[in-house]
Amino acid sequence: MMSAAVIRALPDRLREAQSVFEATGGLHAAGLARSDGDLFVVREDIGRHNAVDRVIGHAFLAGELPLRDVALVVSGRLSFEIVQKAAIAGIPILVAVSAPSEPRGRPRAAVGQDHRRLVRDNRANVYSHRERVAPPVTSALPASG
Repeated sequence: MMSAAVIRALPDRLREAQSVFEATGGLHAAGLARSDGDLFVVREDIGRHNAVDRVIGHAFLAGELPLRDVALVVSGRLSFEIVQKAAIAGIPILVAVSAPSEPRGRPRAAVGQDHRRLVRDNRANVYSHRERVAPPVTSALPASG
């Protein structure tokens, strides 16, 4: 379980950890966060998929897969492919600053993903398993698929 406050803070924490973006203004980032909000891996790349590959690759090389107790935080939107990569790596929580590129239930249903969130302006849309957010979220979008 991850607190709603931690989830809301993760995009800002990811942005603060983007040293190359600070210099160039043009890179995506992905990070792995523990339930307390600690971003223990952050990678930047020109492509959002590449940034995700780099954090999951880091975990693979470190022998840390599956990543059952972490969140994947991305600086862009969640595509089906990113959701799928996270599911294969065992990541149960996805946090993004942009809306999913697929209708909200399809990527999650296709790969058995636990839940995804759009986090922006200190609010979050929870697409599934809202009971896993502490305190429980009651004003979430209905799950579909």
